[in-house]
Amino acid sequence: RLRYAPNPSPLALRRRLSPPAGAALLPDRVTPFSYGADDESDDHPREECGLVGVVGHPDASSLCYLGLQKLQHRGEEGAGIVAAGGDGKLKSVTGLGLVADVFGDPSRLASLPGPAAIGHVRYSTAGAAASLRNVQPFLAGYRFGQVAVAHNGNLVNYQALRSKLEARGSIFNTTSDTEVILHLISTSLSRPLLARICDACERLAGAYSLLFLTADKLFAVRDPHGFRPLVLGRLPNGAVAFASETCALDLIDAAYEREVEPGEVVMVDRRDMSVSSACLVPRLPRRACVFEHIYFSLPNSVVFSHDVHERRTAFGRALAEESPAPGADVVIPVPDSGFYAALGFSRESGLEFQQGLIRWHYSGRSFIQPTQAIRDLAVKLKLAPVRGVIRGKSVVVVDDSLVRGTTSSKIVRLLRDAGAREVHMRIASPPVVGSCLYGIDTPSDGELISNRMDLEGVRREIGSDSLAFLSLDKLHGIYGEEAGDYCDACFSRKYPVLPTLPEPAAEFDEE
Repeated sequence: RLRYAPNPSPLALRRRLSPPAGAALLPDRVTPFSYGADDESDDHPREECGLVGVVGHPDASSLCYLGLQKLQHRGEEGAGIVAAGGDGKLKSVTGLGLVADVFGDPSRLASLPGPAAIGHVRYSTAGAAASLRNVQPFLAGYRFGQVAVAHNGNLVNYQALRSKLEARGSIFNTTSDTEVILHLISTSLSRPLLARICDACERLAGAYSLLFLTADKLFAVRDPHGFRPLVLGRLPNGAVAFASETCALDLIDAAYEREVEPGEVVMVDRRDMSVSSACLVPRLPRRACVFEHIYFSLPNSVVFSHDVHERRTAFGRALAEESPAPGADVVIPVPDSGFYAALGFSRESGLEFQQGLIRWHYSGRSFIQPTQAIRDLAVKLKLAPVRGVIRGKSVVVVDDSLVRGTTSSKIVRLLRDAGAREVHMRIASPPVVGSCLYGIDTPSDGELISNRMDLEGVRREIGSDSLAFLSLDKLHGIYGEEAGDYCDACFSRKYPVLPTLPEPAAEFDEE
């Protein structure tokens, strides 16, 4: 999870904000996030979190563990589960690393008995990667009992809320924006907990899909814009499950029923398994993250009511229609996320589809290597060319996105070294020109290659014979009337919700 880090001064940022009606434009060169540890062999943005929740099953924590395994792509640096036991107490196990590492000792899962549990996987930013205190779910006690929370998204008014809470005496244990939510619930004067959650969420701005767990209830919440996904399913025994993606439901044999709607809170009472729903706050214009379809979600998931693999295939078809590669011999994907876009490009263009690059999943992160030369060799371990497919051919390489250009330039060199006669790069999304504010780890604006260079400059930088992106208009055309329901701020710089910056702190003498 990322915390908002306003690099420009509040006064300078306020002077530069002048959003038009209906859409907020973030000023040029605003850098909302730190990109963290740099794995130069993977140039994609990173989803920040994945959520799983189960209530009404005797092995709830084990099902959460399996669901988190399936959502590992949404966060690889920390994982945790909180379970509600039969004694009414919540118990937590969190750790750094992959899900299998955190729960590799069977006694850790065995320490989480009970019929209800929530789980979380996360990425982190620079300075926080080794911090166990930021690993969710967070578990806290307040005057009415215990509550745990797991969060996917990013609060753009986190700094403002935290400053106000600290001025009133709140003490924070983490650097995560999620902790603000617990403080807002604790200080709310509303009753019962559902009203406290609603009261807290009315003060939040930005992206949040949330799971709350108490001794007897599980709550699922989605922000009024619906930035990040959250779905509801049901197991054969009647247990209710929630997850960031339907692939996690499939794994635990839960039938997908529906999305948690934007602005909705769903409450499941584990005592009688009753399910109720309430409108959290008035629904705002829907702004689902389009990058869930482009890259983040697994292709076997249904996200925002669309099959992800079908969306990606459509992106590839549209790309071939808009930017063909005359004279090319073969289409290859950049594995794994470029597969369906390349398949769509092949079908639309009539060019042969081949697996010309093989991805090795067990090589570790290349940024830990001691020298750039060794890091470059590490890329060959992660992506290996199939010479028989490439040698002497004019190759179309299809990837889902191009962010900094580091991966693309290395792929072009790999293919040329393997004997490719020509390399034509095709990107199944528009140029990324803006950082994300809503829970995606993206580089600063200055690191975004398409924000620094025009198309020809990018082509020269990565070294391909030609380069083309899917245009934003074409992307909108694929969604048709739904196009306005998606957030494309990373392509358009039109931000639906802008950061709220903290007011200047009052001066006082420290005790």
